[in-house]
Amino acid sequence: MAPAPDGLAPVPPSVARHGGGASRRDNLNGALFSVAASLGFTITSVMVKELGLLGIDAFQTVFVRAFFGMAVIVPLMWRMGVAPWRTNHIGVHATRALLGGLSVLCGYYAFTKLHLAEVTVISFTVPLFVTVMAVLFLGETVRWRRWSATGVGFAGVLVVARPFGGAVELASGLAVLMALCIAISVVLLKRFPKKESQLLMLFFFLLSSGLMAAWPGVARWHEPDLTAWLLLAGVGFCGLASQALIIRAFRIGDASFVAPFDYVRIIFAGGAGALMFAELPDLWTYLGGLLIVGSTLYIARREALQKRR
Repeated sequence: MAPAPDGLAPVPPSVARHGGGASRRDNLNGALFSVAASLGFTITSVMVKELGLLGIDAFQTVFVRAFFGMAVIVPLMWRMGVAPWRTNHIGVHATRALLGGLSVLCGYYAFTKLHLAEVTVISFTVPLFVTVMAVLFLGETVRWRRWSATGVGFAGVLVVARPFGGAVELASGLAVLMALCIAISVVLLKRFPKKESQLLMLFFFLLSSGLMAAWPGVARWHEPDLTAWLLLAGVGFCGLASQALIIRAFRIGDASFVAPFDYVRIIFAGGAGALMFAELPDLWTYLGGLLIVGSTLYIARREALQKRR
């Protein structure tokens, strides 16, 4: 991976301590925040898909989402005295914001074109990318058992997706790009010191995604009805809350430990797809889900034992 504009070289001590030696309690709390974020992201994806069925373009959804998000973030920043120009990490903020904006655009487009479970499964490549980059750039120690469990989880993703013998759609390719952008953004989180404001991270993310979607969103504008406006507002607020949760998860826990808990989204996405869009998982989905959830539970157990020792 090419370095960010400000360099992804040596990790500052405060970040290295937090990224490579988080306590057992911090790791478990990070896992809980990750699960909560996964539920929030699933609810958001359901609303995005519903908006697509109502004729709302993905660019328009991202643009309005950024507007509603800013309506929450800016007053909070004003009240807490947080100013964007006071940060000493503008390069990392900018890089993360661009990656975050690109991931949202790709993901929202994919959700409007593909099944919830399909996009969710593709996004499960994120923990694998994160584990590798956490070792390379954060100095985290990942032993062979966790590597093996991560590999089993990825095998489960392949069982669910069965990406053999079919043509790759644009939406599928963009979903993979979404996963890669998210993984790099997760690693970049560890470049920030613990005191760096989460409001600033969310502010730059919303600003970037809003600017990226502004022109195509306005050009393809479809006048929403009351239902669509409520869904758009829900996407904005729920997406913002989920972002805050996932940032918190990776700030307090080891990236290579927290990342596999994202796999629980297969349960949320499968249930939501069945209830909302009559997308019933088949036998392969259940089999792959067992591999994924089993590997995640094994990683959590190994980490707990290791911390006790």
